[in-house]
Amino acid sequence: MGDKKGFTLIELLVTMIIGTVLIAAIYSMINLTQKSSAGIERRIAAQQDEKTALDLMAMEIRMASFNPLYIPDSQLWLNTYCNAVADHSDYRGIQEATKNSITIQMDINENGSVADSNEVIKYEYIPGSLYIRRGTRCGYGYSFLGAPAYSGTTRNVRVINNNFNPAVPVFRYYNGAGAEITEAMASDYSSPTTGIPAIRRIMITLVVEAENPDLTTGKRKVMVYSTSVIVRNHAPKVKI
Repeated sequence: MGDKKGFTLIELLVTMIIGTVLIAAIYSMINLTQKSSAGIERRIAAQQDEKTALDLMAMEIRMASFNPLYIPDSQLWLNTYCNAVADHSDYRGIQEATKNSITIQMDINENGSVADSNEVIKYEYIPGSLYIRRGTRCGYGYSFLGAPAYSGTTRNVRVINNNFNPAVPVFRYYNGAGAEITEAMASDYSSPTTGIPAIRRIMITLVVEAENPDLTTGKRKVMVYSTSVIVRNHAPKVKI
């Protein structure tokens, strides 16, 4: 009769060990793939939020000082409370210009006033809460990019422009010759030729990080997007 011996105990143990190692390797690979996929999804969501916000900001800021009916500046533009004509009518449709906020006005429905919704818009970066809010008609701003942690609103990104030394301005301003108009110059009411009236280009920079850390590295992904906007309506025009 032939030899009918089965597997030895050692052979069975070796087989079990090899099988366990293979299963562990497969599990590790699947887990790593899932973490990588989750990280990519978070990064894509953060990028989409940031890019969409930047595009909308650029589109609206580009329309600053739009005055198709050539209404006199002293009659059209409102102050930053929207309760009276502007004290500085030569500021036209940019009544506020700082590194973290900007207030723009435009007569987009071409009726000779800026009293309608979305004709006065303020963007403001809130460094302490890591978000940008957008307000209209001088009202309270609502979360636009990111959200304050206390709001309970789900957010994909945290705006971290101020988390660097030096801080990265959300808004930077330039005159027609390309020289930068600093925040101090913009707030100097006695210098109409070098302050807000001289603005011809605005650079917008958004530095954000994903809300949730990457599952692989344990760190938040940082993204930077920037664009320049020519505010061609802001230059004084003469009706032909």
